[in-house]
Amino acid sequence: MGAESLDTLCQSTISDIAPLIEQQQLSPVELTHAMLSRIQRLNPQLHAYLAISAEHALDRAQQTEREIKAGDYKGPLHGIPIAIKDLFFTDFAPTTCASKILQNWHSDHNAAVVDKLEQAGAIILGKLNMTEFAQGGYHPSLKAPVNPWNPKAWTGVSSSGSGVATSASLCFASLGTDTGGSIRFPAACNNVVGLKPTYGLVSRYGSFALAHSLDHIGPLARSVEDATIMLDAIAGYDSRDGASIQQPQRSIQQATQLSAQGLRIGIDETYITDNVDPEVAQAVFDAVTVLESQGATRVTVDITAITELNNHWYPVTAAEALSAHQDYYPSQAEDYGPHFKQLLDYGNQLSAADYTRSLAARDYAKSILRKAFAVCDVIACPAMPTPPFSLDEVPNEAVLPPEAIAPLMSFIAPYNFTGNPTLNMPAGKHSSGLPLSVQFVADHLGEEQLIRTGHNYERVTEWHKQHPDLTPFESNQQ
Repeated sequence: MGAESLDTLCQSTISDIAPLIEQQQLSPVELTHAMLSRIQRLNPQLHAYLAISAEHALDRAQQTEREIKAGDYKGPLHGIPIAIKDLFFTDFAPTTCASKILQNWHSDHNAAVVDKLEQAGAIILGKLNMTEFAQGGYHPSLKAPVNPWNPKAWTGVSSSGSGVATSASLCFASLGTDTGGSIRFPAACNNVVGLKPTYGLVSRYGSFALAHSLDHIGPLARSVEDATIMLDAIAGYDSRDGASIQQPQRSIQQATQLSAQGLRIGIDETYITDNVDPEVAQAVFDAVTVLESQGATRVTVDITAITELNNHWYPVTAAEALSAHQDYYPSQAEDYGPHFKQLLDYGNQLSAADYTRSLAARDYAKSILRKAFAVCDVIACPAMPTPPFSLDEVPNEAVLPPEAIAPLMSFIAPYNFTGNPTLNMPAGKHSSGLPLSVQFVADHLGEEQLIRTGHNYERVTEWHKQHPDLTPFESNQQ
């Protein structure tokens, strides 16, 4: 197959590519070479990768090709090049969390999710860029990822490299984490699908914690089905993670076969529209209308009070991050970048009463959602109150106070506190030309309802199939 054809295939979805690999019409080795070539060509401008593991990836590609030729096909991830956020431990590449604190640190073992992905046959291309230790800002020694839709627009945090790499087709899908929107913000900003599973559904063993009671691991992909394939590979009980859920292993991919008939979609118009860009809110309503045309039903829910959690996210995150960094802070405080140091300094000043008040707010939010899910299957809302904001207005290096962060968290923080699964997906274009998105929220372990909803929306829309124009990045090679 020619280089140009392979480069075009790199922009496809896992579900499109997997049958070609299974039928041995496409070589995992050739595909991995093509993806590494794209990375070499585009990453110097997009800064999506911190480390490219070419030798490891090609070794894995050769192994998967031998397995497939021998009749040992493991499933839709077998032979597929993907990438992971640089806070997952790997024994084949450094794990730095994009920080000077861990520069060149190597683990002697892999994270649970890394082992699971490789057991499924995935080929890991490298480690993706991120904000320092998965909070809100980048270490000043590193270049921030660049939004392929507009280099002057925000890429989202903290799995920003995951969003950029997936959108620019520098991997077929990626793995991120979400403590306060870190899968959903990059998905929304880069026009890709982001799936934050139920808290505890995916093991966090071997991933560096930001806030242990809020951390989730999940995929970013170019379609709902691809996100489902990734989640099926990484989900499951792990005794090494104290929050891991014990339940029978089940595939959620079957949910892509379900229609939207009878699906109940919860709408809180006040929640969707209050302090929200009108075009962002309209994208949510339009998505619900699309699903109604397929047999879904719109029901009214009242969840506006859940936004009270916004002001509690920073204190809880700061307190739990302080615990996670006790080996480095305050002894190496000056090696942190200004964003993360601010978080740790804030956590160091909190009282037990402050933390306890925030945990009480979590219980209140859970009660609100219990009432909502008594009458609906999923809730529709934005992921962000605005389209991706301009870096001219809020530069990457700007250190925002906690009170400035809270308004951005209205559709994000509550579902980290409650642990509910969420699905974020492309839903249009803003008048600025930047992506719009819609978020669906389900009850605990309601991933099948999310996949059912999202896949039916994708069946009759084209937003997830759009790719950014990478010509400016191609022409700026150095």
